[in-house]
Amino acid sequence: MKEGLIICDGAMGTLLDLYEYPELPHDIQNLKNPDIVERIHKEYVDAGADIIETNTFGANKYRLSDFYLQDKVREINQKGVEIAKKVSCYYEENEDKTIYVAGAVGPTGKLLEPIGKISVQQMLDAFKQQIEVLVEGGVDLIMLETFVSLNELDIAIQAAKETSDLPLIAQKAFSEDGAILAGNFPIDVVEHIHKRGVDVVGANCTVGPQRMFGIIKSMYQEGVIMSAQPAAGIPTLRDGRSVYHTTPEYLAMYAKQLVEAGVRIIGACCGSTPAHIREIRKAVRNVTPGAMDLEVKERKPEKDKIDEESATDKSLFAQNIGKKFLATVELDIPRGLDMSSVVEGATYLKKHGIDAVNITDGARARLRMTPLAICHKVQSETGMETITHLACRDRNMIGMQADLLGCHALGLKNILVITGDPANIGDYPHATSVFDIESVGFIRAVKRFNEGRDLMGNSIGTKTNFLIACAANPVADDLEYELDKLHQKVEEGAQIIFTQPVLEAHTMEEFMKKIDPLKIPVMVGVMPLRSYRHAEFLHNEIPGINIPDSIRDKFRTAGKNGAVLGVKLAAEFLRESKHMVAGAYMLPPFKKYQMAIDILESI
Repeated sequence: MKEGLIICDGAMGTLLDLYEYPELPHDIQNLKNPDIVERIHKEYVDAGADIIETNTFGANKYRLSDFYLQDKVREINQKGVEIAKKVSCYYEENEDKTIYVAGAVGPTGKLLEPIGKISVQQMLDAFKQQIEVLVEGGVDLIMLETFVSLNELDIAIQAAKETSDLPLIAQKAFSEDGAILAGNFPIDVVEHIHKRGVDVVGANCTVGPQRMFGIIKSMYQEGVIMSAQPAAGIPTLRDGRSVYHTTPEYLAMYAKQLVEAGVRIIGACCGSTPAHIREIRKAVRNVTPGAMDLEVKERKPEKDKIDEESATDKSLFAQNIGKKFLATVELDIPRGLDMSSVVEGATYLKKHGIDAVNITDGARARLRMTPLAICHKVQSETGMETITHLACRDRNMIGMQADLLGCHALGLKNILVITGDPANIGDYPHATSVFDIESVGFIRAVKRFNEGRDLMGNSIGTKTNFLIACAANPVADDLEYELDKLHQKVEEGAQIIFTQPVLEAHTMEEFMKKIDPLKIPVMVGVMPLRSYRHAEFLHNEIPGINIPDSIRDKFRTAGKNGAVLGVKLAAEFLRESKHMVAGAYMLPPFKKYQMAIDILESI
């Protein structure tokens, strides 16, 4: 590629929307309306671009599968290169101008295991599939852009390096977060990417020109060729369409400063138009890429700082694991705002020596107060420790991590990660079940917080000290699947298991033998039955609970003595199982907490 400053083009999707071709994915216009894609490329070249990117940003099989176009990967990418090459050849033949064609490759839009469902190999294969077509078509370079996840960018770099030896640009998207820019993270990113053998390291999208200037200043490293493509500010939504407000003149002013700060390849991203590129070309016409009196940042011992600030004590419950036989009781959470019965229950149980109470999270998909508020209320008003259940059903990646920040701030140190019942069985059957991340991925998130980082590797300022609990069902219909899932949970950081109710000691013994290699403490679920009807209901209508025929037969003949029998059988079970487990997770019937106390006292 040529020496000196290189101008890249701007947004493709923005122009397609502007010209009334809003159909998604934008990449499909390569096949449906190639003339408009060609026109946009020419407009950017006429505005001063030296590089035009193929209209293939989202043309990998995973993004295309959202539109049932996964079988069009080759066709869409081939056509994208063909259109861009046609424009490049036109200017070379008619104006003796060299225009480089960059094969644009964006993220898959999917999450890697265990947070998502795609393996590293599957993601690598998807990137290779796309990049191979771009290279066959004759692109001059590969541009990886708008990667939020550094892990995914690593995989894309590997795919590009294994597929061709073309020049490679790798650009990360940074969130608009001054705290991140103030730390070592941007420098770490540059070093991380550069060590993987890319030719140009850069940042693009998500932030406007002023914030991009801050990012580049934070990223600057001598000897690294850098690129920058800021968005045209932060958009607003108008009739479902993103509208950007940054003027060409304003963006160009910062483009000049970016070049002075060391950027060799300058362009723009979402919201930009040929008018923005034209102003950038004018603003940087006589500017030599340099370092604008920037000095390489002295690295702060950020890791050590995190360690020093991580003196948060473990919960008392966590400290007592293995030192005593623990007991927790699940409290009934009422509808509405009045939590006095919950506080009364916790007070009563604390008086009787219970170690902690379990606060559920919208069990059976019914509307209940957030467990964070209830747990904080219980702990602050009664002194009883809580086990905070957090379900995957209602939270996306942002909400999950936001709640973990909230738990830490409120002093809630015991987190039980659960999948959660689907919304369609609860109070609002038409509500969306999010399941952005399943329980294994959520456990990884909690572990990352205990390491002082979020899921994307950004510092959260200090380490948390959550006890990470997970759920397991020793009587699952598909026990092999259950055990495989449990192994994944433990591998990702689970520290203790809370089981579904178990009623027979031999069942628990078999389960403990199967999980012995995991070397993880278990809180066994103990549910005293109160009647034959209760047993039949749980067995036939509640998923995950299996009441053996022999036990249901006993309740059939118990009559009015069902509750007494329930306590007796539960106590016998716990007495026989006590030596195998770290404690008992008591699940008494509706507010009948005395049953839990009676069982525990009897053993």
